[in-house]
Amino acid sequence: MLSGPAAHLILIAIVAASILLMLLRPRGIAEAWWIGAGAALLVVLRLVPLRLAGHAVAEGTDVYLFLTGMMLLSEMARHFGVFDWMASVAAEHARGSAVRLFTLIYAVGTLVTVFLSNDATAVVLTPAVLAAVRRSKAEPLPYLFACALIANAASFVLPISNPANLVVFRTQMPPLLHWLASFALPSLLAIAATYAVLRWCFRRELRDGVSMPDAGTHLTGNGRLVLVGIVLEIGVLVTASALNWDLGLPTCLAALAIACVVLGRARTNPLIVVREISWAVLPLVAGLFILVEAMDSVGAMQLSAAALHWAERLPAIAGALVTAGVVGVGNNIVNNLPLGLIAGSTLKATQAHGIIADAVLIGVDLGPNLSVTGSLATILWLIALRREGLHVGPGTFLKVGVVAMPVALVLAILGAVLVHAL
Repeated sequence: MLSGPAAHLILIAIVAASILLMLLRPRGIAEAWWIGAGAALLVVLRLVPLRLAGHAVAEGTDVYLFLTGMMLLSEMARHFGVFDWMASVAAEHARGSAVRLFTLIYAVGTLVTVFLSNDATAVVLTPAVLAAVRRSKAEPLPYLFACALIANAASFVLPISNPANLVVFRTQMPPLLHWLASFALPSLLAIAATYAVLRWCFRRELRDGVSMPDAGTHLTGNGRLVLVGIVLEIGVLVTASALNWDLGLPTCLAALAIACVVLGRARTNPLIVVREISWAVLPLVAGLFILVEAMDSVGAMQLSAAALHWAERLPAIAGALVTAGVVGVGNNIVNNLPLGLIAGSTLKATQAHGIIADAVLIGVDLGPNLSVTGSLATILWLIALRREGLHVGPGTFLKVGVVAMPVALVLAILGAVLVHAL
C-alpha cells in the first residue's frame, strides 16, 4: 500500500480528476464511468484498502434502496402517462394566461419534488411540461426553468424530497416532526422566493397569452392506479420517517409492490420499464462514497471539521449564512452529491447540530440553483432539453441562478434562524 505525502497527493489528484471528468463528461461518457474508474484506480494502486472501500460502499445501502424505489416509481409514472397528464391539466386550467400556466406548472413541480424527489421533477417532468407548453404555443424557457429551479427549492420540504438529504443525514436523520419543525418555514420561503425571482426574470416572456390546447391528455386506468400507488408510497414514507426508520427499504419494497400490481394488471413486460431506469446512478453514488472515504483517510475532513467549528463560534445568523453560502457555492464547483457526502461525513465527525447542521443541508439543497454544474439533476435536465432540440447555455442559466439562489438561500437561512430562536 502506498503511503506518505506523495501517496496523499496522488490520491487527491485522482479524486479531483474524477469529479472534474464527471462534470465535463468528455466524449459524452456517462458520469458513473469516470467516478467508477477513479474509485477502482484508488483500490488498484492500494491508496484505499479493499476493506475500507467495501465499508464505504456498504454505508450507502439505504441510499441505493431509496434511489431504486423512487426511480422505479417515477418510471412507472412516466410510462403510464401520469406526468403527461399532470402537465396537460396545468395547460388546460391556464385559460389562455401565460402567468397562470407558469404558476400551475410551478405548483405541479413543487408537488412532484416534495413527494417524488427532485430528480423526478428535473428529469421526468420536464419533457412532459415541454410537450404541454409546445401545444400551448408558449415560449418554453420560463416553464423549463421552473422545473429546474423548483427541483432544488422544494427539495428539503421532506427527507424524501432529495436523495442528498439521506446523504447528509445518513446516520442521524431527524424524526419527521423535528424535520418539519426545522425546515417547513425555510422551505416555504425558498419556494416563494424562487417563484418571485423567476416571475421577475421572465416577466417579458410571461406577458403574452397562450393558446388553449385542443385536447388534453387523459389518464388511463393504469395511470390512475399508479397515481393511487404514489399516494400509498407517500404514506409509507411519511410513516417510516415519523417512526425514525431508515427510508431506503420501505421505499424500495413499496415501489416493488406497486410495480407488481400495476404491471400485472396492465400485462406489461417488466423489462420494458426496468430498461428505462437510469441504473448508472447507483454505481455513481457507490463510487462517490469511496472517493469521500479516500479523502477522509488522508485527513481532508479535518479541514472541513475545523471550518464548521469556526462557524459554530460565530453569532447564529452570521455562522448560518457563512456555512450555507460556502456550501451553496461549493456545490457548483464539485457538484452537490460529492459535497453532500463530504458535508455528511463532517457533520458525523463533529456531531454538529442545530442551526449549523440545518444551514449545511439548506446549502446542499439550494446551492445547485446557481449554475448548471450544481447537481446531477440539473445536468440531466440540460441533456433532456438537448434531446428535444433546445439549448440552455451555462451563461443563460447563471443569469437567473445568480439572483434566484442567493435570494432563496438568505431567506431560507433567516427562516431557519427564526425557527431556532423560537
